[in-house]
This record gives sequence, C-alpha cells and structure tokens, in this order.
Amino acid sequence: MDQIRITKEFNFEMAHALMGYDGPCRNIHGHSYTLKVTITGRPLTDTTDPKLGMVMDFGDLKKIVRRTVVNVFDHALVLNEAMKGSLSEQLNAQFGNVIYTPYQPTSELMVIDFAGRISRELPEGLKLFSVMLRETATSYAEWFASDNA
Repeated sequence: MDQIRITKEFNFEMAHALMGYDGPCRNIHGHSYTLKVTITGRPLTDTTDPKLGMVMDFGDLKKIVRRTVVNVFDHALVLNEAMKGSLSEQLNAQFGNVIYTPYQPTSELMVIDFAGRISRELPEGLKLFSVMLRETATSYAEWFASDNA
C-alpha cells in the first residue's frame, strides 16, 4: 500500500521532418513539446536520510531527464538517419544541432526512445511508470511500462 507515483513535467522546442510522409509534416517544422515523466517507488523510511519521505527528489529526476532528453533534443533538428546524405554537412553547418535517429522522429517513436534513455538512468528500486510526449495542444503519445512488460 506504499507504492507511489511521482511526475515531473518538462518543456522544450524541437524541429523535425518526417521522411516519406504524405502530408505537410514531410517539411521541416517545429513544436513546443511537453514531456511528462512518471516514476514509481516507495517513499524512503530511513530517518537519517535527508530524502526521508520521498520516492525520489524531484531535483534528481529533473537532472536525469534534462541530461538524457531535454538538453539533447531542445532546439535540435531531428531527422531520420536515412535522410543523411550530401545535405547533412550543410545542415550541420547551418543549424548546428542536427540529430539523426535510427527511426522516423514521430512522437510515438520518440517517446519509446525517451523512455529507454530515462529508465536506464534511474536509481535502483525505482521504475519508470510512464512517459507522455505532447506535440501539440491536442496531440500526444504515451508509453506505459505495463504495456511493455
């Protein structure tokens, strides 16, 4: 009865283009993303621990998510690595932060990537419960550990 979920929310800006897409998203465009990360664990009960009563210090979760996701993808142009070619040198020179992913940079596939990045960094005893990536005010993708067990 003492399993608790905590959630931290993040915002970042990112541009992408969807290779081969049959609509306007095949063009480079950007979004103001919202990322919500929920972890689960038990509150610490050691009275000598300065984090007594916490599942995890929100500041520690913030450091992990910023290091693994936000600082990497914020203000980046994200493209499928299959788009890499003669233009990549020009893009890198012009834009600086161009990321090529081994997947199509949709919200669905990015949320899977982000879940993996975050879960690998969590301290022992804590589990990633869910990750939600909001691309627009009305559209988002969610990853749940229970769906991927």
